Amino acid sequence: MKEDTFSFVNASYFRDKLMEWYHPDDRPMPWKGEADPYKIWISEVILQQTRVKQGWDYYKAFIKTFPNVETLASADIDQVMKQWQGLGYYSRARNLHQGAQQIIRLFDGHLPASYNQLLSVKGIGAYTAAAIASFAFNLPYPVVDGNVIRVLSRFFGIDKPATSKEGKALFQKTAQDVLDRNNPAIFNQAIMDFGATLCTPTQPLCSECPVRLNCIAFLENKINALPVRLPKAIKRSRYFNYIVYRCNDNLMIFQRPLGDIYAGMYEFYLTESSDNQMLHFGKAPFVHKKDIKIKEVVRLKKHILTHQVLHPIFYIIETHIMPDLTGGIVVSIDELKRWAFPKFIQQFIDEYLMPSTGKATVSE
Repeated sequence: MKEDTFSFVNASYFRDKLMEWYHPDDRPMPWKGEADPYKIWISEVILQQTRVKQGWDYYKAFIKTFPNVETLASADIDQVMKQWQGLGYYSRARNLHQGAQQIIRLFDGHLPASYNQLLSVKGIGAYTAAAIASFAFNLPYPVVDGNVIRVLSRFFGIDKPATSKEGKALFQKTAQDVLDRNNPAIFNQAIMDFGATLCTPTQPLCSECPVRLNCIAFLENKINALPVRLPKAIKRSRYFNYIVYRCNDNLMIFQRPLGDIYAGMYEFYLTESSDNQMLHFGKAPFVHKKDIKIKEVVRLKKHILTHQVLHPIFYIIETHIMPDLTGGIVVSIDELKRWAFPKFIQQFIDEYLMPSTGKATVSE
């Protein structure tokens, strides 16, 4: 950002034009205008890594099941994970559960009306704390999400990556300087809506932009160059080979370990390999017995995560005796709906294990 790019005159201009542009009813959402700090907390956590349209139904379902801090804190973690199933980034669900218990223990069941105290709650970072503080308590803290970063970068010509230490501090300071301190809740919603509807990542509607006459990106033809992004890291490929032990209508499932993706969720017996070759069954327990047979081999399409690409393959093994494996939980097929599985495993269950289905094997 050039030294003369940011000025409080520009900040005042940006603030006034944005507040004139904003109409609360233009972008309806179930959590918009909400003053309940708990509901704001849930909505902001859902929206951290989820598109608004997808998050809408999940938010309503989550609030219906866990309408307040008390019900969330007292719920079993497996119930919370099951409710979260399909949203991804499952550490968010675990943090919500632990955070709710912490709020019960330390704040008498109420989210604190203090930015610093909000930061002390498990899973609440600077963005979520600012959102709760401003939307629920009208405190002057700016929200700095992807939409806000894009808007500020283009208008002020900020050429530092938001993920860098310098860039993070610069965006935070700029957001604080442009904030309408008298109406922080309205301003925060306005700038997020502005980024989501006009100043979009691609093909922004500059012809309709109320601040384009002072926008550095517009004036210097840098719209596609800002915000600056660091090169994406190469994604790691992982090959998940699942052995689905089936004895009559019973299956064996295992809980995912902490410290890895999908921690705390459930899966079938897993052996991970270094390539996409068919599994060498000599490495898997029990499969060499004579009273078993491989009923079906299912290779799903690759499952793409932020930093990893998963290549899942499922071997359905029929046996007359369920193996005795450490950590194994024997459940009936009908009971599978009680447990939270990663999305691609749930897809496999729905397509290949539920009684109403009988689809053929698929390949990647």
